[in-house]
Amino acid sequence: MKTQRRSTIKKLFASIAGAVGLGAAAKAVPASPMKEVGEVVLDEDKPLYSVYTKYNNMIFMSGKGAHFEGDITSHTKHVLDELERDLIKAGSSMDKVLKVSVFLHDLADYKAMNEVYRGRFGDKPPCRTTVAVYAGVPGNSWVEIDCIAYI
Repeated sequence: MKTQRRSTIKKLFASIAGAVGLGAAAKAVPASPMKEVGEVVLDEDKPLYSVYTKYNNMIFMSGKGAHFEGDITSHTKHVLDELERDLIKAGSSMDKVLKVSVFLHDLADYKAMNEVYRGRFGDKPPCRTTVAVYAGVPGNSWVEIDCIAYI
């Protein structure tokens, strides 16, 4: 009797779930996540890193630096322009950035970097971490910035 009652209750819940569309969702098999990489940077003809990696609807962008003579203002502008260009290539935009990491050559440049950074990610800026790098940013850049965004 208990088995028959449980069976009837299961059928009832299954029919209710099907009527509201829950049955299809419960039976759906999630697609396996896909990893896609952007342009691959080579070092001595061997892959060194990807400009970005897409994973499902997320984009993980490599750090961008400015490798030319200049100051923190010109370097920050250049880096943010490069970041925006690559986000667009990857199918995203600055207003879809969720997290930013900023690496400064010198913490004394924090205020000047912020002046250029302000407003570049829209009215609702992403969360951010800013640190000064003890040994300096690679490639003699005054700043390096990476980010995580969605599509």
